[in-house]
Amino acid sequence: QVQLVESGGGLVQAGGSLRLSCAASGRSISSYAMGWFRQAPGKERVFVVAIRWSGGNTGYADSVKGRFTISRDNAKSTVYLQMNSLKPEDTAVYYCEAKDSLYYGSSSWTEAFYDYWGQGTQVTVSS
Repeated sequence: QVQLVESGGGLVQAGGSLRLSCAASGRSISSYAMGWFRQAPGKERVFVVAIRWSGGNTGYADSVKGRFTISRDNAKSTVYLQMNSLKPEDTAVYYCEAKDSLYYGSSSWTEAFYDYWGQGTQVTVSS
């Protein structure tokens, strides 16, 4: 069983930056595929970015390409999401998700792929 805790959210002005962290405990995530999803008020949770267990492959939603960067430190059991050039439409609760799998592909971009998720961290971008 893996427990995930997101942190780093907050209120930021448009154009600003935030770095989210997802700290895992319970088991090593070195063999886990990881992803970030977000859910805006009144909307479904949607894919943001995914990363292979090794960090060798990443995939981004078109809406965040070129602005967001995912990385991971398996030694620290932590995944990061660097968010730059933030826009008001990035406002959402951001969730970290995990699956014990060496697979990476289009399924990694769907929430159904993942088995674990955290409680989320709120990101609010003001205009």
